[in-house]
Amino acid sequence: MSKLKVAAIVGPTAVGKTEVAVDVAERVGAEIVSMDSMQLYRGMDVGTDKAPRELRRRVPHHLLDVFPPTHELTVAEFQALARSAVDDIAGRGKLPLLVGGSGLYVRAVVDDIRFPPRSPDVRGALEAEAEDLGTRALRDRLRELDPKAAEKIEPDNDRRTIRALEVIELTGRPFSENDTWESYESVYDLAIAGIERPREELYARIEARVDRLLAGGLLAEISRLRDMGYGRTAGQALGYRQILEAEPTAGIADVREEIVRATKRFARRQGSWFRADPRVRWFEADAVLPRRLEMYFRQALATT
Repeated sequence: MSKLKVAAIVGPTAVGKTEVAVDVAERVGAEIVSMDSMQLYRGMDVGTDKAPRELRRRVPHHLLDVFPPTHELTVAEFQALARSAVDDIAGRGKLPLLVGGSGLYVRAVVDDIRFPPRSPDVRGALEAEAEDLGTRALRDRLRELDPKAAEKIEPDNDRRTIRALEVIELTGRPFSENDTWESYESVYDLAIAGIERPREELYARIEARVDRLLAGGLLAEISRLRDMGYGRTAGQALGYRQILEAEPTAGIADVREEIVRATKRFARRQGSWFRADPRVRWFEADAVLPRRLEMYFRQALATT
């Protein structure tokens, strides 16, 4: 049985994926599947920089506004939702176009990634321990039990650290042994395009993006989020976390700088993740990028 044809556009935050993806989708007859796990949350529009309504009217977007912010999304759940959207789009004769900057979620959707067991009780105990002892103690424990996993997980990624320890406790085996991420074998007939810009240009766009989100109502949105209630996952979203965890005496300039620093760090990690994937073909952002991506996808997937 032949594999479904799937295209993907990836790259770091603020590189310009959203607008380009809509232009490309119109050219190749595609519908867009968001690869941003935080855009699934309703009411988190400004901070996640969701595609504006005018772009969504031009091309259907999937996996936006699915859950309330209290929902604790897992990668396995995202995988199932995204693959269902891919099947639906392909079943209607359209090309699924995955768009986003989360390498973890892109890989979970396109590759044969499997997920080890979960236990709310074990996870709850680990989270309570993190509250009592601090997450540094949990990271130290992970380094002792599974140095390979500890090396791969970012130092500030508390959720992944707790997840690794949860799996170790449930299975009695290192979390890294459950890793199916080493093989770049897609379940689809896949073509991935990466968008890049010179670092200084990307950093300037990141600063402009943060300013735009703050001017566009990010603080008010987070105030509403506090009133509505939000889960641990939603509270970790870039920009939201920095504001939610800011000291009461922090000024807006200080918060802005912290969001900018965190976004630049995230962009560097995104670049490293996608650079490690040998399937990604990189394109410099320019005025004719949509046309070049159209030609690439048509050739790589033999679409008409």
